Amino acid sequence: MSTDRHNLSGKVVLITGGSRGLGASMAWAFAEEGAHVVIASRKVEPCRELAADIEAKTGVKALGVAAHVGDWATLPTLIDEVYSTFGKLDVLVNNAGIAPLYPSIEAVSEELFDKIVDVNLKGPFRLSALVAARMAEAGGGSIINISSNASERPAPAYIPYGAAKAGLNSLTKGFASAYGPGVRVNCVMAGSFFTDISKGWDMDDFDDLAGAWPISRGGRPEEIVGAVLYFAGDSSSYTTGTILPVDGGRMAVG
Repeated sequence: MSTDRHNLSGKVVLITGGSRGLGASMAWAFAEEGAHVVIASRKVEPCRELAADIEAKTGVKALGVAAHVGDWATLPTLIDEVYSTFGKLDVLVNNAGIAPLYPSIEAVSEELFDKIVDVNLKGPFRLSALVAARMAEAGGGSIINISSNASERPAPAYIPYGAAKAGLNSLTKGFASAYGPGVRVNCVMAGSFFTDISKGWDMDDFDDLAGAWPISRGGRPEEIVGAVLYFAGDSSSYTTGTILPVDGGRMAVG
């Protein structure tokens, strides 16, 4: 058995929503483990800038591409670009997500509801469906979904988002069953992390909330990467269909 706990050198990893926040931290972590990374997001310039920085500092190949995860019809183009560039895809990280605020539940429009579902649920389904069979034919692969505490404890301000992420939890188990044993499918159920979105938080309220959790604070983006690397690499070869909370213990308390 390899002594490398991740064994990701030479692997090809696609990360959606990869240009900032949790996605960017994942991209750096994979590159530092020797994996080539494809960074996808709606705005291509930040993806390309991050890819160039990663290439310069790590020596792996990194590709920044434009992709709207919520646009079903364009996703085959994204996957074709990955395979035409690298010839394979070993790891898919369905990280892209949106959680727009709304003034009241009754004010949620059909357009907003559909947009939330498209990015958080429909897109990951489509991408996973496009790559899982190809991974299986190539000998295996790993799909990692990034879900949220809201999937099990949806606050009033995040009900459609929580419902979409609950669907992503279900997809994790369904795809694990459909494409095992070669393709493993797992999920990280993320808690509250200090990323771009946290700049709009009321920190006094947040600190009061986090004080009740076992670790008593929000997470740093780099603190999610250990779980993602585990699911991507050889150490998790007997792990699939799993939903792992990475949330400072929030799900452990009432």
